[in-house]
Amino acid sequence: MPYIHELPGWPAFRWETAALMPVLSRVRLKQGVLIGRMQEMGFTVRDRAVIESVTAEAVKSAEIEGEALDARQVRSSVARRLGVERGGLPKTPAARAADAMAGIVCDAVQDHAAPLTADRLCRWQAALFPPGFSGQHRVAAGRFRQGPVEAVSGPEGRERIHFEGPPAERVPADMAAFLRWFESEGAPGAVPMDPLLRAAIAHLWLVTIHPFEDGNGRIARAVTELALARSESSPKRFYSLSSQIRAEREDYYRILETVQKGDLDVTAWALWFLGCLERALEGSEAALAAVLRKARFWHSMGAVRFNDRQRKVLDLLLDAGTSGGLEGNLTSSRWMKICGCSQATANRDIDELLEWKILRQNPGGGRSTSYALAPPF
Repeated sequence: MPYIHELPGWPAFRWETAALMPVLSRVRLKQGVLIGRMQEMGFTVRDRAVIESVTAEAVKSAEIEGEALDARQVRSSVARRLGVERGGLPKTPAARAADAMAGIVCDAVQDHAAPLTADRLCRWQAALFPPGFSGQHRVAAGRFRQGPVEAVSGPEGRERIHFEGPPAERVPADMAAFLRWFESEGAPGAVPMDPLLRAAIAHLWLVTIHPFEDGNGRIARAVTELALARSESSPKRFYSLSSQIRAEREDYYRILETVQKGDLDVTAWALWFLGCLERALEGSEAALAAVLRKARFWHSMGAVRFNDRQRKVLDLLLDAGTSGGLEGNLTSSRWMKICGCSQATANRDIDELLEWKILRQNPGGGRSTSYALAPPF
C-alpha cells in the first residue's frame, strides 16, 4: 500500500468541510472563551499562566518522543526568555536540553508573525542536537536529511515499519512547497482557510515529509504552536496541545499511521486533531486553577522575606500533582537533596516556615517526620 506522499496528487489534501464545521465552531468558541477569561486576570496571573502553558508544551512535546526534561529547568528558561519576573520560581540554570526545547517553543509562539523558513526550522532542529548526537546515534543537525527515514517499533529482528518518508532527494522541493503554502495566508489569490484547520494540515504535512534525521515530531508540534498562535493573533499561550497529545499518544500515532497509508482525504486526521485541541482547551481549567492558587499564595506572601531555598521548595509544593511538582512527602533529607544544603540549614529553613505557619508537620515523628503546606494553602 503506497503512502500518501507517493500518490499522484500529493500534496493536494482534501477534506469534508461539512464534517469539520461543528467541531471547528466548538473549538473556536472555547478558544475565545478562554482568551476572554484570561484577559480579565491581572498581568501577574496571565504571565504565570503563559509560563506554565509554554513549560508544559515543551516538556510534554519532548516526552512524547521519550525524552524526559526537568520541568523546573524548562520553567526557569521560559521565564527568562519571556522576561517575566519569576517570583517564587526556582532560579535554576537550565540544562542544555531543557533550554533548547524552551527556546524553540518560545520562538514559535512569541515570534509567530515572523515567516516560517527552512533556515528557521533548521535552527530549531540544530538546537535539539548541538553535539550532533541523539543518545548514542550521530544525527545530522541543522540541515535536511540526506538519507531514508523510517518510523519503526518492536525488538531487533522483528521490527514493524509504521511509516517511510519521501526519498531524501525530494525533501528540499517538498519543504519549499510546504513553506510556500504555510505562508500563503493573506497572499493575493490565496484560498482562505480556517486557521485551526491550517494548523492541523501543517502538522500532518510536515511529519509526513519527515525532513530531518531526528526531531521531526518536536519540530512539527512547534510549527503547530506557531500556527495556533497565529490563529489567536497572540503570543500568550494558556493551554498546551502537546500535553493532551501525550495523554492520547497511542491514538496520535495510530491516526497518523492510518492517514499516511490512506488516500489524500485527511478528514479523519483533522477531526482527531481538532477533537484533541478541544480536549486540551477543556483541560486548561485545572492548570489555570493551579496558576491562580500559586499567584494568590505569592501575592499574600509579598511581605515575607523567603530565602531562595524556601522559595524553591514552596514552589515545588504548590506544584504538587503537576509536571515538575514535588511527589511524595517533604522531609528534611529531601530538603537537603533539593537545595544542596546541610541538615542544619534544612532544619533552620523548615523551622522558619513552621513558625510562620506556612508549613505544618504531618502526623508521626522521628525519622519519618514530614511536612506539608498548612491550611489554607
